[in-house]
Amino acid sequence: MSSKITIASIIISILILFISPACNKGSVNPNIPRAVINVTIDPNTTVYQELNTPGGWLYLEEQPGIYIPYDSRGVIVYRLSMTEFKAYERQPPDYPYECCNEYMKDCTKLIVGGNYPFIKDTCNGNLYQMLDGSLFSGEGVYPLIEYNAMFDGALLHVFN
Repeated sequence: MSSKITIASIIISILILFISPACNKGSVNPNIPRAVINVTIDPNTTVYQELNTPGGWLYLEEQPGIYIPYDSRGVIVYRLSMTEFKAYERQPPDYPYECCNEYMKDCTKLIVGGNYPFIKDTCNGNLYQMLDGSLFSGEGVYPLIEYNAMFDGALLHVFN
């Protein structure tokens, strides 16, 4: 009897291994930009004083010493704690090419501003949490597009 239970357990385990990855196929965001992000900053300097304390945030955009590729709308960097950061693409995860008027001028972008501690899509009003990038309110499907944020105690490296 115990050998039948062991064989059944092995078969079930193998089936779970093969079925589980198939369940996640639809969760990959097809809107992820092809931008290559590779930026290093010192978040403890006065240049980035918004990041000097936990809860601080700023936009990383094209400026001297920082290159943001044209297929990115910039990066939102958030200091979660003294040693941990989050970095999110400013291109909305659900409708990245939506424009808010008929002249195609005000195209959607993610902003923080007065929405802190949330990030808002300027066209459809979706709100995302800064802590983990998840959708807080609205009709979106995907969480924010997150980049790697590695902090070595002195420098913050944001990359994908």
